[in-house]
Amino acid sequence: MKSTTQPTTLTSASYEDLVREMLVRLGEDPDREGLNRTPERVKKAYEFLTKGYKEDPEALLRAALFTVTYDEMVIVKDIEMFSLCEHHMLPFFGKVHVAYIPNGKVIGLSKIPRLIEIFSRRLQIQERLTTQIAETIQKAVEPQGVGVVIEARHLCMMMRGVEKQHSAAVTSSMLGCFRDEQETRTEFLSLIRQRANGA
Repeated sequence: MKSTTQPTTLTSASYEDLVREMLVRLGEDPDREGLNRTPERVKKAYEFLTKGYKEDPEALLRAALFTVTYDEMVIVKDIEMFSLCEHHMLPFFGKVHVAYIPNGKVIGLSKIPRLIEIFSRRLQIQERLTTQIAETIQKAVEPQGVGVVIEARHLCMMMRGVEKQHSAAVTSSMLGCFRDEQETRTEFLSLIRQRANGA
């Protein structure tokens, strides 16, 4: 006997209803013990993984600007990053390296990882993430230049599709003197390749 229940529309369905529907379409029973709270858990997980939409990255940086006379390169490297690929909503993860040369102002060092967190906690592609980090620092801090490099591994390549387990994507965004001056760019790239022991 066919069910007379009408399918829930997107406008009235709760997040949990949508996850239950997905489980049914995968061939699962959303009421079995292991899955009966999965819709609630998935909702909480995705709210956390996409919380960056609710935060203002430029306001974060502007609240932590300090006037200085320092004009040498500032680098924060090996910042862990986790994000969700917007094409498959699967994770990609890796390290972010950020450098800038101050022009009268610096930002609190902890704000660079926080900025990365804001942008990575959105549905992303690595190329855009790299550009957003660099452009936001350039706009908010107005340094002489900014360099950003991201090295990441994508589960959409490792778990599906080509299934290449050891592939990594590297993207960069160079602004100001990092784009215009080969020496500055080379110094940045050399410094981020150095290991903690100086090797």
